[in-house]
Order: sequence, then structure tokens, then C-alpha cells
Amino acid sequence: MTATPVPLQTLIRHPASVANSVRALSVEVTRDQAGQLSLTFRAEGDLAGLYLPQAAPPVRTDELWKRTCFEAFVKAAGSEAYLELNLAPSGCWAAYSFRACRTGMADLALPAPQITATPQGETFVLVANIDLSGIADLATQALSLNLTAVIEDQDGAHAWWALAHPSANPDVHHPEAFVLDLPALERA
Repeated sequence: MTATPVPLQTLIRHPASVANSVRALSVEVTRDQAGQLSLTFRAEGDLAGLYLPQAAPPVRTDELWKRTCFEAFVKAAGSEAYLELNLAPSGCWAAYSFRACRTGMADLALPAPQITATPQGETFVLVANIDLSGIADLATQALSLNLTAVIEDQDGAHAWWALAHPSANPDVHHPEAFVLDLPALERA
């Protein structure tokens, strides 16, 4: 199955952030014709200061975004409707659909993403493989994404990272934050 890699994406720290354990965050994105979206997040910094939840069974869990969590916001290009995917270092996950910006939120039926989290020296790597093949609008259509992370330090301070921060307050749902465009794929 041919995969389409995307150039390395660098996330930007929101100015309202106070957590300092992570100094740089990037994401590698790959998408294939089978509807698989693969994300590799790399957080560089003082891992001793980073709050990482204990490993847990890979179960759907709400409110993961309140602690250290990596996220993908995905929509068909030109659509107001989008998905929110929460990927915790513990292995827990959540998936929601929205009709438009922060409206019509509902749980999204999705197979559990495969999540692996590994500290590597001063780098923390989270790899998530997400099966979007059951979502007709997203399997092969052109997509717009916002990739984000909520980083919590051991002292409880937070930092918000994203591809774009179009507002004064951290708002990863903002329509103008969907800045990564992926082309449509030919059907396999």
C-alpha cells in the first residue's frame, strides 16, 4: 500500500503557555490509500519536568486534553465538520465529531488507534496509527488538519502547541488553525 508522506511539521508554542519542559515539538504525517493516518510526534526538552501519565489499557477516555495529550483535528477540505482525535501517552484515546467549530460534538465510532510512546534521551516520541477507512468523507478525500499538543509539566503548568494559533487565547478548534492540507488520494 503506497503511503503519502508529508514534510515534517513544526508546532508553535502559544504565547499564553507557561509550561517549559518542552522546547520543540514536531510531527511527521503519513497517509495511505487504505485510510490509515500515521502521526509521529517528537517533543524535545527536559523530560524529567514533563508530566507523562502511567501506561494504561488503550481505552476510550474523555478529557484527555486536560493533561499531556497529542491531538489531530481532521476535516474534509472545505468542510465545516471535523474530527478531534486525542492521543495520550498512556495509550488512552478519544475521538469526537463536530458539525462546525465547537458545535454538535458527538462520540465518533472509530477503531482504537495504535499508540506507542517512548522516551529517547531528551526526546519523547508518540506514534499513533489511526484507521479512518470507515469514514467515507475522510478515507481518500483532500483533508485539512490541525496538529496540536497539550503539554503539562510536573508542577501542573501547561503549554499549548499547534500548527497555527489564530487567536489570542489557545483555541485548537479555530477554523483558521486547519493549515495542513493533504491532497486527495486515488482509490487503491
